[in-house]
Amino acid sequence: MSTKTDIVTEIKVYLDTQQEEMVKFLKDLVSLETPSKDKNTQKKIFEVLSRKLMTLGYSTIYVPGKYTGGYLFARPQHRDKQLPLQLMIGHCDTVWPLDTIKKMPLLEEDDKIKGPGVYDMKSGLTQMIFALKIIHDLGLSYEVAPIILINSDEEIGSRESTSIIKRLAKISKRAFVLEPPLGLDGKLKTARKGLGRFTIKAKGKAAHAGLDPTKGINAIVELSHQVQKLYAMNDFDRGITVNVGMIEGGVSPNMVAPESTAVIDVRVYKESDGAYITKKIKALKPYLKDVELQIEGGIGRPPMEKTPRNQQLWELAKQQGEVLGMDLEDATAGGGSDGNTASQFTATLDGLGTPGDGAHASHEYIIKNQLLERTALLTLLLITDS
Repeated sequence: MSTKTDIVTEIKVYLDTQQEEMVKFLKDLVSLETPSKDKNTQKKIFEVLSRKLMTLGYSTIYVPGKYTGGYLFARPQHRDKQLPLQLMIGHCDTVWPLDTIKKMPLLEEDDKIKGPGVYDMKSGLTQMIFALKIIHDLGLSYEVAPIILINSDEEIGSRESTSIIKRLAKISKRAFVLEPPLGLDGKLKTARKGLGRFTIKAKGKAAHAGLDPTKGINAIVELSHQVQKLYAMNDFDRGITVNVGMIEGGVSPNMVAPESTAVIDVRVYKESDGAYITKKIKALKPYLKDVELQIEGGIGRPPMEKTPRNQQLWELAKQQGEVLGMDLEDATAGGGSDGNTASQFTATLDGLGTPGDGAHASHEYIIKNQLLERTALLTLLLITDS
């Protein structure tokens, strides 16, 4: 009977033989540019991923989206239906428009692999595929059966895929999210802030700015008062941030502005704080007489909190890391992911991708030798029951 040490050695030896294939597969994925808002670019990458999964004994279902590229769901063709399920979540869309690769070419240098989407998160997709390949080729067994969800709209809020993520998380014992880890030292994400988006529109009254300005009500002035109220809602010690990120309004310089609109980004650590700040924003009242305020929005992604079940999954990852000689650390991320959604229904661990830097930045890269190490970690997690 193989010991854990034997299995780890077997995984490491096998991974060494797979490095060239893994890097090529990753480069192929990066070369397939997949901007979130161009759904026609997503079909090819789903075909590549589906073919690879089918060679590993998985059945795949592609569900096209109405406004996005849709998602790919995969499950083992043959599994013991008595086994509980574990969900792996990833996304194939990137923030980069088509032809970015001409300005940010795919490069391999100084133990880095660079290119648009390599870090966020096509390296995570590569880990997902090759962890399953290790289990398949080495004949390793698991007590929790892996299922996979890969969507194409995560970078724009997962509006079309959130419902399937919820459904799968509800029937899964745990969820592993292959988003990038935090920082060059690769901290796993055990908590994430919740994210909200609000729009405030002020409606005043138009008038000529030179002939009869007193007959108008300036919506921009009204909104300037609301901005001060919004910034007063920031509570950094509590982790509540309220940022007015966009403002527009007015018709022309010689007209008293009849309308003005602000878009507000809200982040919170706790679900209760999300409800609290939503109530405060929705309760805003006009400062000027005869102005109408229209307030819309809410918390779209609830926070991923450090719940007992999430912490238990983190402890499992830490233990498996130690077996591999890794001293893992955890952190809280300010941004949201599909882990926020999964965490509402099952134990969730995020940031299991490959360390690197430059998410959504022109220097985006991963550390090449970490690709193997993090794939080994994911493999151990998939074959170890908590």
